[in-house]
Amino acid sequence: MLYQSFLIKYAEIATKGKNRYLFEDALVRQIRRALRPVDGVFRVSKEQGRIYAHAEGEYDYDEAVEALGRVFGIVAICPVVILEDEGFEKLKQDVIAYLDQAYPDKRKTFKVMARRARKNYPKNSGEINADLGEAVLNAFEEIRVDVHKPDFYLNVEIREKIYVYSQSIPGAGGMPVGTAGKAMLLLSGGIDSPVAGWMVAKRGAKIDAVYFHAPPYTSERAKQKVVDLAAQVARYCGTIELHVINFTDIQLYIYETCPHDELTILMRRYMMRIAEQIAVENGCLGLVTGESIGQVASQTMQSLMATNEVCTLPVYRPLIAFDKQDIVTVSEKIGTYETSILPFEDCCTIFVAKHPVTKPNLKAIRRSEEKLGEKIDDMVQTALDSREIIRVGAVTLAE
Repeated sequence: MLYQSFLIKYAEIATKGKNRYLFEDALVRQIRRALRPVDGVFRVSKEQGRIYAHAEGEYDYDEAVEALGRVFGIVAICPVVILEDEGFEKLKQDVIAYLDQAYPDKRKTFKVMARRARKNYPKNSGEINADLGEAVLNAFEEIRVDVHKPDFYLNVEIREKIYVYSQSIPGAGGMPVGTAGKAMLLLSGGIDSPVAGWMVAKRGAKIDAVYFHAPPYTSERAKQKVVDLAAQVARYCGTIELHVINFTDIQLYIYETCPHDELTILMRRYMMRIAEQIAVENGCLGLVTGESIGQVASQTMQSLMATNEVCTLPVYRPLIAFDKQDIVTVSEKIGTYETSILPFEDCCTIFVAKHPVTKPNLKAIRRSEEKLGEKIDDMVQTALDSREIIRVGAVTLAE
């Protein structure tokens, strides 16, 4: 196999100053986690300000690249050949052999990009560029130099060993999961909330989730759909602790007691209360929702203000200015769209009012909640006490 190692490139981590090593260490941990299920044995290390993943023996190349492509914090994955320094003539031979194997079709343009980190090397970067470029041109008639827009860059880094690579596979970007604390995602079976969770995880947050289930109005298949969505998000951010709340009694009681045009807002307020209590218990620093302004009646600015009122933790809404197609595009990219559109309705869909209020009056909403009395508090506590907790990892998809 041509490649036994990957050079892992990051971007934003490099701006972290004296704390940079903390983010690098977190990225190393996430890379190890991502490679654990891959067929093969890997050693992940920091070497001279770089991060490498080395395969020890045979491994599944495509599976490894796919796994690394889901690690937040990585901006590029570079399959690299690592050479011993046996003199420049040997380096020229090795580079020619590398290109011959890496590019069966030689009708390409290239540019050599040498970096001499070891200053006692007998040639400087400019000389390495010129001499290696000449050797490549002499070896392959079809290859041409293009210093402005080449088909590929031939990167040669002179360190204790010599690193040669010419591919740069895009990574997921963002920051390593766990470097920004933990957040609680209100996860439904729709398109939006899995995307919101993915986006916050991309900024370094560890994600747990709460799902509001309403049997018998929603089926076990609807719950499994949400578990599957959590597993798809977990492919990027690691294991998710999913709290499944039986919300049926609370919904029915609100339905029987309060004006129907206020149902959506009232139910949403109690969802936020319950989610916040679980979040506080689990050390989360905020709630995450998939809401965007004006998408539905419960997401007008007035409605969002009404649901926000019951929260003391911050509510993060990464999709707030997205339109639906923006959200769909991301969901397709991360692999949640096909699951999200399966025809299994959740509790929000079942209990929606025919004519929901779009500009709720807070005083009226509070008066309606007063009618619910202490009974609703007991129902909330019962729902919390009886919740089901499912630890969802990426492997859940295959089980």
